[in-house]
Amino acid sequence: MKVLYEDNHIIIVNKAAGEIVQGDKTGDKPLSEMVKEFLKVKYNKPGNVFCGVTHRLDRPTSGVVVFAKTSKALSRLNEMFKNSEIDKTYWAIVKNLPKKTEATLTHYLIKNERTNKTTAHDREKPTTKKAVLHYKVIAQSQNYHLLEVDLETGRHHQIRAQLAKIGSPIKGDLKYGAERSNADGSISLHARRISFIHPVSKEKIEVMAPVPEDNLWVVLGASISKSK
Repeated sequence: MKVLYEDNHIIIVNKAAGEIVQGDKTGDKPLSEMVKEFLKVKYNKPGNVFCGVTHRLDRPTSGVVVFAKTSKALSRLNEMFKNSEIDKTYWAIVKNLPKKTEATLTHYLIKNERTNKTTAHDREKPTTKKAVLHYKVIAQSQNYHLLEVDLETGRHHQIRAQLAKIGSPIKGDLKYGAERSNADGSISLHARRISFIHPVSKEKIEVMAPVPEDNLWVVLGASISKSK
């Protein structure tokens, strides 16, 4: 587990693809429990350790996750996420280049509870939820393109569904139309950056998560550095 930031009230970690943030029916150990164990050992705490889940990332996704170390921070962060007061930036690798190198996507999403899949529609329908994101192409290799995505709304599988809708499914995301899976079962979606006002100290917090140690991620990341 890679800790990116920690203070008395919050701890921010870089989730690996395949890890679950919170316990589910699989019974696999969640990241929240790993954080508890880390804090228990680090501070030599004899009793239970508090670790509140403030938001989640899909299991095959990697990147920034914020946990609360106090109940005060948890309640305030939950409210901040609910009110869209936290800025999140994602990186996504796609094979099919979008028609526009930079655009705002607005769709109306419906989640199928049975299949755990979200469908994006161009027009509003009964039970749909409006979803808005902004993307731009920031790097390219011979066969793939790296998109930077900023979310305006936080819907179930929003980035995955919206990029699939425009014909650019995320690499490895079989559920949303990718040609083949990634060898490690991940999808090439990474929660790159998070920025918010600290719920207690009121200072600005901005944290970036290093990309996965994968050749394609490294190549695309290096091409960004060269262009700057």
